Amino acid sequence: MQPASKSLLNIVPAMAGLTFTAYRYSTLSIAIICSAFVLFSSGLFSCNNSSSPNQLIKSKQDSLAEEMRIAKAFIEIDTAKKIIHSGDMITRTGADFTSESLRSLNQRDQSFSHCGIASIENDSVFVYHALGGDFNPDQKILREPVEKFAEPQGNRGMGVFRYQLNPEETSNTILVIQKLYAAGVMFDMKFDLKSDDHMYCAEFVYKSYLLGTKGKLQFPSSHIKDFTFIGVDDLFLHPLCREQLRILFK
Repeated sequence: MQPASKSLLNIVPAMAGLTFTAYRYSTLSIAIICSAFVLFSSGLFSCNNSSSPNQLIKSKQDSLAEEMRIAKAFIEIDTAKKIIHSGDMITRTGADFTSESLRSLNQRDQSFSHCGIASIENDSVFVYHALGGDFNPDQKILREPVEKFAEPQGNRGMGVFRYQLNPEETSNTILVIQKLYAAGVMFDMKFDLKSDDHMYCAEFVYKSYLLGTKGKLQFPSSHIKDFTFIGVDDLFLHPLCREQLRILFK
């Protein structure tokens, strides 16, 4: 266990003295994870390549079916909003190649590719989450309505998970995510758990709960050779986490 770094404690000074496990990200680790992305994406591409050009053209019936799927999904998202509490972890399953690649890194349950933490503010449900790439040009932590976070045009489903936290722990966790958002913490393209000024999605959730509960929630980590990381499944398979809802948009 190592002391929380100065950069994180400057953002969340109330959590000074808390320790968390941090790992160094090596050049070899970068190569391993990049290779996993390439291999998985290549596999998907080769499967999709079996379709002929004619099969890729959507018919009017296909378009209508997609419109109906999206409309139904937004109704399901609206239903999910009614059960979400502040402090819940919200997950989603992205439909793009990058999301599929990230999902494949989950070593126990590959249901979800991305995650964030919910906060109810003025009767609206927002999800705070770390996102990189073209979807978030400035790379900073996002605060989005749950309808946008889980939008069915780009996602195949969503989940709602709740940890067994007391009111103080929930309030502290919300304080942490709001402070990290206000500080403009950037997305971590290196997937380096040691850095606090840059975080990837599961790392942001992991550290927020760890700080918010003053170390009560300790999460396992996943490994690919010498590369150590937090997977989305490491979060929702925690013994103190309970699934509230899981929706497949179809």
